[in-house]
Amino acid sequence: MSGGGGAIVGGPIREPPLVPCEAARVTDTRPDGASASASDGDTADPTDDQTTLGDLVGDRALPKWFWRAVLGVAFAVAIFMFTRGTLEKLQGLLRILAVSLFLSFAVEPAVNALANRGWRRGRATLACFVLLFGVGGIFAGVMVSLVVSQAADLVDNAPGYVTEVTNWVNDTFNTEITSTELNETLSNYQEDLTSLATNMGGRVLSVTGTALGVVFQMFTVALFSYYMISQGPQMRRGVCSLLPPQRQHVVLRLWELSVEKTGGWVFSRLLLAIVSASCSWVVFVLLGLPSPLALALWMGLVSQFIPVIGAYLGGALPVLLALLNDPIDAIWVLAWVAVYQQIENYLLAPRITAHTMDLHPAVAFGAALAGASLFGPMGAIFALPAAAVIQAFVSTYLDRHEVIESDLTQLEAVARSGGSNALYRAMRRVSRGDPIDDTTGGMPSKGSAAAGAGTVAVLPDGLPDALPDQAEDGPPGPADAGSGPRNGEPDPPGTPTG
Repeated sequence: MSGGGGAIVGGPIREPPLVPCEAARVTDTRPDGASASASDGDTADPTDDQTTLGDLVGDRALPKWFWRAVLGVAFAVAIFMFTRGTLEKLQGLLRILAVSLFLSFAVEPAVNALANRGWRRGRATLACFVLLFGVGGIFAGVMVSLVVSQAADLVDNAPGYVTEVTNWVNDTFNTEITSTELNETLSNYQEDLTSLATNMGGRVLSVTGTALGVVFQMFTVALFSYYMISQGPQMRRGVCSLLPPQRQHVVLRLWELSVEKTGGWVFSRLLLAIVSASCSWVVFVLLGLPSPLALALWMGLVSQFIPVIGAYLGGALPVLLALLNDPIDAIWVLAWVAVYQQIENYLLAPRITAHTMDLHPAVAFGAALAGASLFGPMGAIFALPAAAVIQAFVSTYLDRHEVIESDLTQLEAVARSGGSNALYRAMRRVSRGDPIDDTTGGMPSKGSAAAGAGTVAVLPDGLPDALPDQAEDGPPGPADAGSGPRNGEPDPPGTPTG
């Protein structure tokens, strides 16, 4: 090949190779503004944008503990999922065991009392269970028959009730309401109820199956509770044999507190239920209500063993039946329920529960709500003795210290000495940062103190609320001089004044 500058001998002209960093800069501009590589024939690999584990760690080797940690986390997750699934499948059995344990705690004090009198433990447990389930079965049968008979009477007498109410409204308000259409509608509903009762025959199997399931659960609870009570010492010995001596003391103390508090709670509830049922039976007999004994037992048991709303449920059924009998009787029953609740809350319950299970009403209310949220209606019942056990355990094994003197701890004394108005004034002073004095009904104590008999001295700010009486004893001596504040320093917390 020849040219103006001379001849070049050789093959075709080749461009010098590009350095990798320079090759990365060689791009062409596309119409759409996108960048392409220097080689038009090369296509981008879709796997180039994917980040791998090697890209993250680079050329360095993984730590030796990495794969062990991954396997440990995977194993822990697998164990958690397996345990969760197992507990969900065993939820019914765990609920039965919890009910059985609670029942054993409640019945064991009675069994221990019989065993101390010479009874064999198994025979004493059987006698207590026969009494418990026998009385419970009789009560359930009486209440079911009462509700069924009253419901049937209500359906049969509904037209007469409608006529009486219509006549009373017309006579009282000078209206002209007729009860013909209402009676016809009630007659139609009576026919519907009759047909519904007839069609219930096809559902006998499902109802029977549900009843048998409930009976089986009750039998299972009774069986577990029987063995927990009759062989309680052997079971506790087996549990303690797996623990060191220090832990054994804690477990046995907790077990003892559970039996004591649960048994005390049941005993106090039964005693209050007997008092309530006895008084209510007398009132219901005087009012002429149907089945007064059954209504009194219902009111006594339901109002005592169902927390929070038991009093309302226990009084609702007698009020309803009295309303069907005579509206005036319903008013008397409602008044009796309200009066008895006040007598029980302020006179009977504090005296009885003080010796069995002293639990603050706010704590009982919160425990019932927590138990109902976690375990349903049965949890609301079990929550009260459980809260009492926790409270007794905490008060036994936690140390208590002296409380320093503070305005916040004097409010109770102010309320006792001056009443609600003094408490309100004291709380306002505390909110403003001013001191209070429980002996003056919440009024300020700084600025006034007794300097002598019948003499009131105004103390400047910075001095203590009370000064030593110098009129009789004279000036303070060396021993007294070192007892007060020095160099204007305030008294240490907890130092009594006056």
